[in-house]
Amino acid sequence: MPNPTLEATEVLGTPKFTQDDVLFASFLARYTGQTFTSYSLDIRLWRDWCRSYGLDPIRGIQRAHIELFARHLEIERNNKPSTVHRRLCCLRTFFWLMQEDGIIDKSPAVNVKMPRWQIDMTKKVGLERKDYMALMAAARESSPADEVLIALMGQLGLRVSEACGLDIKDFQDTVLGHRVVRFVGKNTKAASIPIPVPVLRSMERAAGGRTSGPLILRRDGSRMTRRSADRVVKRIARQAGLPSISCHTLRHTFVVSALDSNVPLREVQIAARHADIRQTLAYDRGRSSLDRHAAYVVSAYMGQ
Repeated sequence: MPNPTLEATEVLGTPKFTQDDVLFASFLARYTGQTFTSYSLDIRLWRDWCRSYGLDPIRGIQRAHIELFARHLEIERNNKPSTVHRRLCCLRTFFWLMQEDGIIDKSPAVNVKMPRWQIDMTKKVGLERKDYMALMAAARESSPADEVLIALMGQLGLRVSEACGLDIKDFQDTVLGHRVVRFVGKNTKAASIPIPVPVLRSMERAAGGRTSGPLILRRDGSRMTRRSADRVVKRIARQAGLPSISCHTLRHTFVVSALDSNVPLREVQIAARHADIRQTLAYDRGRSSLDRHAAYVVSAYMGQ
């Protein structure tokens, strides 16, 4: 298992730790997985920017400094508003902790103007059934590893990091007559999901004769990574004659397919492991925003 504290200190890249190094490392050690990776980069960018202007990255920082950093991200790094928003959220959480720990008197990030950005809900529609079937057929022809990757995300709703992190031992248990896969999901929450027979067959083909180790292997025999999985999904989509998609499109597909199959919203929320039902509703709004748009109803009512 990775050591977040060790990784956090290694990210800072200095053999002799200053007090600031320890403060940043302890902050990063609170997180794991993709959040740890993202926040590590955010902190590195902040420290590099402060260093370039001779600023202490913790003490003496004012709101204006953080907003100038945001402009740097937008203009010089060409970061999207959503990326700038997340990086400022990272700093906001960090400085809040520094205030709580008594390192600084007041967080300079409290009143920082956050960039506005909006998700296009029409993009949260996932794949049509026929397109997903074509994707699965192309993945099956490609390799057992590609097949199980598409199956886990599209039919079980796993996040890409969850699928890549599975070991063969994680799907050997049976509970109340159901074969289940166990894993640690987002925010280190343990989860168990029953495995439908078609997905189980894909998992067993990917495991082959192996009884331990990662379930999904890359061509060099190492564990599949997020980046490798993204390349696989895009390659399989091309082979299936589909537009470019992301790994999360397959999770969208799972949620929307459950809603289209009349699974109750609360059950879909549980299956998708959404902490807030509004997250699940976002997928439902994306699905219906065009098909059931009021413009159609009004036009028909007006007799146009």
